[in-house]
Amino acid sequence: MLKRIPLVFSLFIAGALQAQAQEQDSLWTLQRSVEYAVRNNLDIKQSVLNERLAKLQLQQSQLAQLPSASASGNYGRNFGRSIDPTSNQFIRSGYNFMGLNGNVDVLLFGWFQKRHTIERNRSLMSAATADLDQLKDDVSLNVATAFLRVLLAREQIGIARSQLGFSVKQMEQTKAFVSVGRSPELDLAQMESQVATDSSNYYSAQATYFQSLLDMKALMNFEIADPFVPLAPNVDVVPVTEVIGMKPEQIYTVAKDHFGSIKSGQYKYAAAKKAVDVSRAGLLPQISLGGQFGTNYASSYTEPTGVTVTGSVKNGDFVNINNNIYWIEQPTLKTDLRTIPFGTQIWDNFRQTVALSANIPLFNGWSTRTQIAQNRIDMASKGLNLEQTKLKLKQDVYKAYYDAMVAVQKYYAATSAAEASDRAFHFAEKRYELGLMNALELLTTQNNGYKAKSDALSAKYDLIFKLKVIDYYLGKELKL
Repeated sequence: MLKRIPLVFSLFIAGALQAQAQEQDSLWTLQRSVEYAVRNNLDIKQSVLNERLAKLQLQQSQLAQLPSASASGNYGRNFGRSIDPTSNQFIRSGYNFMGLNGNVDVLLFGWFQKRHTIERNRSLMSAATADLDQLKDDVSLNVATAFLRVLLAREQIGIARSQLGFSVKQMEQTKAFVSVGRSPELDLAQMESQVATDSSNYYSAQATYFQSLLDMKALMNFEIADPFVPLAPNVDVVPVTEVIGMKPEQIYTVAKDHFGSIKSGQYKYAAAKKAVDVSRAGLLPQISLGGQFGTNYASSYTEPTGVTVTGSVKNGDFVNINNNIYWIEQPTLKTDLRTIPFGTQIWDNFRQTVALSANIPLFNGWSTRTQIAQNRIDMASKGLNLEQTKLKLKQDVYKAYYDAMVAVQKYYAATSAAEASDRAFHFAEKRYELGLMNALELLTTQNNGYKAKSDALSAKYDLIFKLKVIDYYLGKELKL
């Protein structure tokens, strides 16, 4: 029995450590949540694919500068009456054939179009990268917003629970007062109604928390069933001195230099400008050097290997010698043939061609010039989009700055109101216990205090969010 004690103790320690590890794994800070969302957000994954496609297009346009080469071959058998490829004569017997061909083409003049295409695709790739960076920043800000909403909803649950506890306590105290005739039955009914209202508020706060948690998980592409516990930092002291000392124009200047949407607009404008150059290069001639080679084999291509005399025949001629007639005979011959070997035919039939070609565009229905005009319009449109993006960024920065300034004032006012409501409720509670205040007046003071606490909490998280928006425009890491 004593030997089993260390084993049981070890299993207990291992289970405790595993439970602690699981609990630690379920705790999520804002920074960890942002990093997870950047890795798993579906929109970001789609944008990564777009960036990869842009890189492949750039790579392909660069490889298009290399000479083109191709090779082909065929093998088959011919039946029936056809042309002998070795003699160009009609034959009726079938034969086997094979051919090998190759082609090489090098562009000597006409690189302008390819060079401009490379520059355009490079700008488009940079635009895709900038779009990806902007999307990561946007998702980070959205995650920070959702994270703060979860924290706010969780603290609202605490306030609602505290409010419900106070109401239950007051209801029990009122029951005691009614039982001794110190308070009327109406006070007890009002307290019971307040307890029911506070219970409803408590459950509503829980529902709001669970809904905000689901929104957070969906944004992160987080498994819905997995535990997620947001780790609340110490935000009792909200730093507001930095943003108060800044000017909105300073924030805009910083944002304009690093914002992905601005960079993307600039790269897209540069790509549209290069597209004009690509279409204009279509008006220039192109000169290329080409080379071709080929060879073939046919089983009908034969050569004699020897002659055999098989006999003789009279050819119809004769000679007269001393009045004797002698008929002339000629030998009959049999020629032995063989198919010329494959390697010999391939080598003997090998042919090469080198040609210099020029392609001069003369008239194509003005399609090239129309394309140039269209690309110029697209370039102007991209320029307007860039200016519009800058203008919207400036408007958003100024709005975020003034919203932060208002949030600072609301935070200070709401904090002062919450502190004053706490004092007022403390005095009201004492007066109610002494019989100097009825239940309705106490409930009014209590509800005012609950609302003031809720408003102060909302103002605090609203200010934190507004400050995170300023950090977002300044390009700072979003963390608490």
